[in-house]
Amino acid sequence: MKLRIDVWSDIACPWCYIGKRRLEAAIARFPHGSAVEVVWRAFELDPNAPRVRDRGVTHAERIAKKYGKPTAQAELMIAKMTAVAAADGLDFHFERMQSGNTFDAHRVIHFAAERGLQDATKERLLRAYMTEGEAIGEPEVLVRLAGRAGLVGDEVRAMLASDACKREVRADEEEARALGINGVPFFAIAGRYGVSGAQSVDVLLDVLNRAWATESRVAVSEGAVCGSEGCA
Repeated sequence: MKLRIDVWSDIACPWCYIGKRRLEAAIARFPHGSAVEVVWRAFELDPNAPRVRDRGVTHAERIAKKYGKPTAQAELMIAKMTAVAAADGLDFHFERMQSGNTFDAHRVIHFAAERGLQDATKERLLRAYMTEGEAIGEPEVLVRLAGRAGLVGDEVRAMLASDACKREVRADEEEARALGINGVPFFAIAGRYGVSGAQSVDVLLDVLNRAWATESRVAVSEGAVCGSEGCA
């Protein structure tokens, strides 16, 4: 028996990276972890973003402008998010972040799935964005990072220069809209259980156990997500 988990998320989403770590921790504790299949699905928080936003604006300044808050308050929000990530073993560096469009990054993740390297590529792109400050909207940056995840750089470059995997990304986004998903991460477990947000490891583990044991539906409380209006 296989237990499939479809996860809608975006690279430019701190809660998505935290949610990935918590899901991995839950699977590690799940008695049937070897039977779990995780499929990463595309969700763009800002489909209209340029490849790279103004490099002269810090993330704190961008957040402050977006929410109409003082920059100092935005910096406190960032510090809190950084501390949450650290508790899950992640090293966030918002001061390095180069915000931009993630559509091509999602194409690369779909391309990687065809070669059995989807999770490794997803992890590499998340770390590049959240920790290393890579401009993941730039095609050549994606080629380099995909190569470090095990893909062939020239193949990724050719894919990005074509229309390959565009339809798959759009299909993910259309399905998200059909399901009413407006914030990520969102976990769909066994096609029957929906978990919204970066829930705790215990909550995710509980849902995995329920999904394995029963066909019935279960309601799960919502957790922290990122949406088109920002991260909550």
